[in-house]
Amino acid sequence: MGRTYTAGQIADRLGLELRGDGDVRLTGVASLAAAGPGQLSFLANPRYRGELATTGAGAVIVTGSEAGNREGTVLIARDPYVAYAKAASLFEVREAADPGIHPSAVVDPSAQVDPGAHVGPLSTIGPRTKVARGAVIGPGCTIGEDCEIGEGTELVARVSLVRRVRIGARTVVHPGAVLGADGFGLAMEDGQWIKVPQLGGVRIGDDCEIGANTTIDRGAIDDTVLEDNVRLDNLIQIAHNVHVGAHTAMAGCVGIAGSTRIGRYCMLAGQVGVAGHLEICDRVTVMAKSMVSHSITEPGEYASGIPATPARDWRRNAVRIRQLDTLARRISALEKEGE
Repeated sequence: MGRTYTAGQIADRLGLELRGDGDVRLTGVASLAAAGPGQLSFLANPRYRGELATTGAGAVIVTGSEAGNREGTVLIARDPYVAYAKAASLFEVREAADPGIHPSAVVDPSAQVDPGAHVGPLSTIGPRTKVARGAVIGPGCTIGEDCEIGEGTELVARVSLVRRVRIGARTVVHPGAVLGADGFGLAMEDGQWIKVPQLGGVRIGDDCEIGANTTIDRGAIDDTVLEDNVRLDNLIQIAHNVHVGAHTAMAGCVGIAGSTRIGRYCMLAGQVGVAGHLEICDRVTVMAKSMVSHSITEPGEYASGIPATPARDWRRNAVRIRQLDTLARRISALEKEGE
């Protein structure tokens, strides 16, 4: 059974200014183009301003400057997207996981599972691992030795914690994620690779989210660390001994090489690559497909990816790129002649 709120109730809960009919009943959320009379929508991107006048939504979340462009009920927010995220959570209905251990789960005798935790079917929990009250271990999870899972943390399904992984409270790890696998540590001797033992662990803070099929390797000596409220999308690689500061977010297919330190409140867009042993300071945004090959010491936006262009233009520009060094030398020579 879905949840129903009036526009006035949502305004009160979220501290928003209400204009219009506060008794409008809302049963869910939808985009401006698709919303009907019983749904709440929002305008955060000016690109969709034209849909504001025609939307069938029962109520719309807008900024104060946009409120005059909408006839009907509006909820005024400083940041409509943030307000929408909070409003949408009111309508989210999730079935609670009952405490207890499923009969098909395998729990090592030395592990400690709080009676208030949930361990789903076909999951395994290894030696000396601790699972706190309210934690949810979904179906098919594999948890190795010496791990810790904090209160209210959820491993959704088929999550692997290999060994020495400590996760704080209220963190969500999505299906297929692998935390605590060996880092990529190798040494060359006489033409043969020798594996460097990965003796560290992984430490994840409170209120983090780790996307599907993301991997976080354990450290070679010290731990790989994600501080509080770090948000990782799907298919991200975090190598051994990386340290990610609090409130940093990374989009899909980002790759971070070993021993790099990333500051707080950073944002890395899709397919960003970061070389190893670098430092990125707080509040840095790196645009999509960029390669970070040197440390970044000043906050701001950085980019190196080349946007797609017609193939004919790209081929012509690629030829010119190969000529840049020759051209630079010619210009330098001409400047010297003119002195």
